[in-house]
Amino acid sequence: MIKGLTATASIDIQAPVTKVWNALITPETIKQYMFGTEVVSNWNEGDSIIWKGVWKDKMYEDKGTILKTEPPKLLQYTHYSPLSGDEDLPGNYHTLTYELSDEGDHTHVSLSQDNNADEKAKEHSLKMWQALLAELKKLLEK
Repeated sequence: MIKGLTATASIDIQAPVTKVWNALITPETIKQYMFGTEVVSNWNEGDSIIWKGVWKDKMYEDKGTILKTEPPKLLQYTHYSPLSGDEDLPGNYHTLTYELSDEGDHTHVSLSQDNNADEKAKEHSLKMWQALLAELKKLLEK
């Protein structure tokens, strides 16, 4: 279900789709491109996912639920951050969807986040996800 405004970022990565997929679900790799966060999940549909770290000098522990996994094509989960200032209610969660497509010599990665409250929030999310995808590309193309 798409709620609110959706921010979508995408990038082409010169790496096989399986390598990109593994980078999306391997905690040690995630930490290298996702702002230093520690991720805990079993990556099975219905399982929890937790992100821990420091953002702008504040400790955080975000949470969500794995909604869909279709290796190596689709990863979808919900996300809630107490740092948002919003209450921990279903309407305050985002759904993040990673879609991967094997383009032969590269992998196309699209990342969308729904439930952005307004255009300003959507633009903020877009910039953050573009930066994350750029870090992922840099890491995988070493």
